[in-house]
Amino acid sequence: MQRTLDLTPEYAAFRRDVRDVVRGQLPADIRRKVLLGLRLGKEDFVRWQRILHAQGWGAPNWPKEHGGTGWNTVQQAIFDEECALAGAPRQQPFGLKMLGPVLMAFGTSAQRDALLPGIISGDVWWCQGYSEPGAGSDLASLKTRAVRDGDDYVITGQKTWTTLAQYADRMFCLARTDPAAKPQQGISFLLIDLHAPGVTVRPIITLDGEHEVNEVWLDAVRVPVANRVGEENQGWTIAKYLLGHERANIAGVGIAKRELARLQALAQRTNRDGSTLRDNLLFRTRVAQLEIDLLALEITQLRLLQRDGPPGPESSMLKILGSELQQRIAELLMHAAGPRALPFGLDETDGALDVDTRSDAQLATQYANWRKLSIYGGSNEIQRNILARALGL
Repeated sequence: MQRTLDLTPEYAAFRRDVRDVVRGQLPADIRRKVLLGLRLGKEDFVRWQRILHAQGWGAPNWPKEHGGTGWNTVQQAIFDEECALAGAPRQQPFGLKMLGPVLMAFGTSAQRDALLPGIISGDVWWCQGYSEPGAGSDLASLKTRAVRDGDDYVITGQKTWTTLAQYADRMFCLARTDPAAKPQQGISFLLIDLHAPGVTVRPIITLDGEHEVNEVWLDAVRVPVANRVGEENQGWTIAKYLLGHERANIAGVGIAKRELARLQALAQRTNRDGSTLRDNLLFRTRVAQLEIDLLALEITQLRLLQRDGPPGPESSMLKILGSELQQRIAELLMHAAGPRALPFGLDETDGALDVDTRSDAQLATQYANWRKLSIYGGSNEIQRNILARALGL
């Protein structure tokens, strides 16, 4: 597949440099886990983040004045793609691609000085406290309350689908500070220490049998007013800004390319009668359509990333196209592997598993897990409504 991001010789050279560093420094045990779809622990994510930080690449999307690389959007996209193709774990987005940009845009200098270094070094793990049992895509209906008490807020409520909260040290959270205001008003953006009294994290086991998300209970948790980002009751503006960054990062072009290459390799596997899936016209047509759609997504992402200013409603388009493309690839991978894809819950201690031949045994798990892609970050139905409003429909 053509690499559309290599627009100039300079970008091609940049890609080669990134590829050499990533593949040279990525630990083999972490690469094996990623490529085989095995469970990654907090230590795996943190170790890779610290390797990148030591290289000076800990925050590819941050400006240099805040400790980032200062790379432009094309360089960031190349970096993300090469990491995915190499089998590197995704850098955790909650601090780097969500809270970090929010602090740079809305935080105080004291907040930036105190919080940004821990994000980039991997020493402080953040999670996102947005969704609630009755407020998922309809986020403005959230019920979590934050009542002012002197120099503190007292927070009571529940958050759900909180990704990797079991590993997190802190959570950025939306809470209602003015219950009499309209739904999109009266909400504030607060930073919570998850080790504080009154915080309880409980696991939610997902369709693939993994503990990836959680519910977080907040029972009269005291949070200093100094931990509010932006003005009181102005959290909705910050929330929308953050969600634009989140949705733009769900496109997953690099991951889609890696899994599509896996699909193409499976299609060349010889059956008992000597045929391959590549001999099947219908299958070849489906693969070709995936290739075309991925190329279109990559070009669209590049066009949007090169625009000035923060991500806008257009990021919803990337979220829709990227998530649905990954789901289609996962479905066709299951079809290509056939009965070999049926095992569920692969034993990660099995040393016989071969990274280079890419075991089929986790494809069912991946398929089940990726059903969430069109739901989280705001369901795709909601994203289509956002685009329709932006177009005046």
